[in-house]
Amino acid sequence: MASKTFNLYCDESCHLENDQQKFMLLSYVSCAYHQIKLHTDYIKVLKQKHHFAGEIKWSNVSNSQYEFYKDLIDYFFATDLRFRAIVIDKAKINNGTFNQDFDTFYYKMYYYLLNHNIKSNFAYNVYPDIKDDLSAYKVEKLKEILNTKYGVFRNIQNIRSHESLLLQVTDVLMGALSYNLNHPPKVTAKVKLIEKIKQHTGQSLQQTSYDKEFNLFFIELR
Repeated sequence: MASKTFNLYCDESCHLENDQQKFMLLSYVSCAYHQIKLHTDYIKVLKQKHHFAGEIKWSNVSNSQYEFYKDLIDYFFATDLRFRAIVIDKAKINNGTFNQDFDTFYYKMYYYLLNHNIKSNFAYNVYPDIKDDLSAYKVEKLKEILNTKYGVFRNIQNIRSHESLLLQVTDVLMGALSYNLNHPPKVTAKVKLIEKIKQHTGQSLQQTSYDKEFNLFFIELR
């Protein structure tokens, strides 16, 4: 019997093979199952406070909504929520050497994302953001691969981002990382939010960090 259950809300950025972006990211926000309602309710309070309607997304960050996103990031770092991302330099992907296609590579990277600090006496539910029609097949494949080793991944199920505020938080944190790595600093609000995350973490956000709360892994592909 698992002593504790965690939900991992997963998202990805610049994950297409030929999207002209240098870095691909896979990430999740981890939340203890019994705290989901607590965090969700508080984020709803923040939305009301700032008269924020619609979905929380990094792509929607603007100067007029900066205060809401700033409060959201401050809240994340004041809680037990955890974030982890793996970052892949796409120029170093060499599928030919390993006789694999990009999809196979993608699964391997997802495995590296989730294969971290897993406790055998805990249970995990994994909720990736739906990206395409193949998502259901991909999820079954991922569950099979992960449980071969662990047997602790109870449920792996695609959801849509509008169904979970915590998945939307993943989108914002990962979006900030991706923007910092892949884009020129054009949007003032986005640059300020990235600086906010740097202040909270004491990280440059451009290299591996073994921090438990905000864990970054820049993977070295061979």
